[in-house]
Amino acid sequence: MNLLPKSSKEFGSVDYWEKFFQQRGKKAFEWYGTYLELCGVLHKYMKPREKVLVIGCGNSELSEQLYDVGYEDIVNIDISEVVIKQMKERNASRRPQMSFLKMDMTQMEFPDASFQVVLDKGTLDAVLTDEEEKTLQQVDRMLAEVGRVLQVGGRYLCISLAQAHILKKAVGHFSREGWMVRVHQVASSQDQVLEAEPRFSLPVFAFIMTKFRPVPGSALQIFELCAQEQGKPVRLESAEQLAEAVRERQQYAWLCSQLYRKAGLGSVSLDLCNGDTGEPRYTLHVVDSPTVKPSRDSHFAIFIIPQGRETEWLFGMEEGRKQLAASAGFRRLITVALHRGQQYEGMDSIQAELSARVMELAPAGMPARQQVPFLSVGGDIGVRTVQHQDCSPLSGDYVVEDVQGDDKRYFRRLIFLSNRNVVQSEARLLKDVSHRAQKKRKKDKKKQRPAAAPEDRPAAPGQCIDRSYLCCEHHKAMIAGLALLRNPELLLETPLALLVVGLGGGSLPLFVHDHFPKSCIDAVEIDPSMLEVATRWFGFSQSDRMKVHIADGLDYITSLAGGEVRPHYDVIMFDVDSKDPTLGMSCPPPAFVDQPFLQKVKSILTPEAFVDAATQFYQEVVVINILTSMVPLAITRILPVCPGLGSILFHLHSSPFSDEETEVSSSSTSCAETWG
Repeated sequence: MNLLPKSSKEFGSVDYWEKFFQQRGKKAFEWYGTYLELCGVLHKYMKPREKVLVIGCGNSELSEQLYDVGYEDIVNIDISEVVIKQMKERNASRRPQMSFLKMDMTQMEFPDASFQVVLDKGTLDAVLTDEEEKTLQQVDRMLAEVGRVLQVGGRYLCISLAQAHILKKAVGHFSREGWMVRVHQVASSQDQVLEAEPRFSLPVFAFIMTKFRPVPGSALQIFELCAQEQGKPVRLESAEQLAEAVRERQQYAWLCSQLYRKAGLGSVSLDLCNGDTGEPRYTLHVVDSPTVKPSRDSHFAIFIIPQGRETEWLFGMEEGRKQLAASAGFRRLITVALHRGQQYEGMDSIQAELSARVMELAPAGMPARQQVPFLSVGGDIGVRTVQHQDCSPLSGDYVVEDVQGDDKRYFRRLIFLSNRNVVQSEARLLKDVSHRAQKKRKKDKKKQRPAAAPEDRPAAPGQCIDRSYLCCEHHKAMIAGLALLRNPELLLETPLALLVVGLGGGSLPLFVHDHFPKSCIDAVEIDPSMLEVATRWFGFSQSDRMKVHIADGLDYITSLAGGEVRPHYDVIMFDVDSKDPTLGMSCPPPAFVDQPFLQKVKSILTPEAFVDAATQFYQEVVVINILTSMVPLAITRILPVCPGLGSILFHLHSSPFSDEETEVSSSSTSCAETWG
């Protein structure tokens, strides 16, 4: 039996509702949830002793159930004579104090300020079916009547799907009247709102509009959002911000619905934010493995990425996460990255915090009371110590942090927050530093006090850096490229003039300086903040053989090439990243491999020299060393600018998944705990 209207406009028709309730008979019709699903919000904003008006009551059991738990002063109105007759007969003996009246809510017959609560479950949504002038005028009359019959301090509680035009109308009307506006999300339910829908994708909200006494000349407007049923309200600055926050919740619910219905939606990621501050706390990636054979124990798992390791290929790249999911053997794996600047007490507390949320992303078909494992590497959440955080006018926000690696060694990293998944510079710390870091962490944990702010942390001395170790694979390849010079066996005894474009943490020029005693190095860095970072945090220092020039690398080389007396370098190294992630080539920026610029580079090289990183020259040999996720793009970009340079050797650097076994420990949470 089809009870839904052919057109949404029929929702506003008296004839439609008369026919609807005649067809449905005595069976209750519950818009947007039952009493059990709504009671958490209703009891928060209604008191048993208050006088309540329910508009558009229909044959819902909500009023009856409220009456049975102590809300006895309830008046119900509806435009359908059929339903009012049904409800009177149903409640005459069992609920004698509750009344049912046939009345038009746009022309109510009650005196002013008659009620303390007006309860609306889906009625506004049913009336506001479009934005035509006639419809809007009817809604204006309805909302004006709600305001008239409410006492000062009274609440209009409206249960709604909060579609954009409905939210805009309700919030706009009551905020102009000087009322406090709060939108409270109702806890999700697995019950169907529409019988043909296996899982409803739109969340239900409660509008709580609180009537304030008018204050002449006051423009105060209050907008609040409660994103969780038991959560604290968050104050927002405008109606637009409130609408955007609601839209985000609706998009999240739609995503959960899609993930429930089908697997293989592609790359899906989302941030879970701190409810008090709004700052991102967890980043989740959903990875489906359709080749995994479903079984009771292989449906769903959560993988907690240890702090500081989210930049690794296995965790930070889509292909790596796919391989991780396939290796773990689960049909769906959620990887969880922990954000810097947030406090985490341990795996158990993270599991307790995430259990309800991650279960919203579970696939269909999970057995009842299934235990969902929480996986990790080594059984802990890793160690991350933020040593320094600042903002550079050129590079933006950046952070220097110490993290614990696979072998329990500690590494210092420079990361630009505009590209959080890329380590800009990295250095290994000496063992005494890692020991102190562990000791400090244990001491802090014992005291159970919040971690100090970045600016309060003691600065680790530069001598803590292991200057003999190169962490970056492309740096190792660039050093290996020195073997292309003539007589490589004599390199340690041969004077070398090097130009390094791009300083970062200074690991590359520092290694050359320390291991090639006859070398003289000019380093060019566009951002003066990076020189300060390299000096303070990465053990870098200048000397008579190491000079840093603050300049744009392109301009610096162009200036040298155009000078009357050109310097001649034996080696030029480009260690420059691209700020544009859409190019598909992480380094160097395209301007560094343009043919006119490469000719300038060639003009400041000695005849037997080469350029390392972006392009390397050595007599008739060119070595291309590119960091890119798109090999065909790299080749098509570089090949046209290398005519006449003889043989070409490509060195394409990637970060393949390590085949070494990874120790995975797990704990689990039960579906019954989070869904039940």
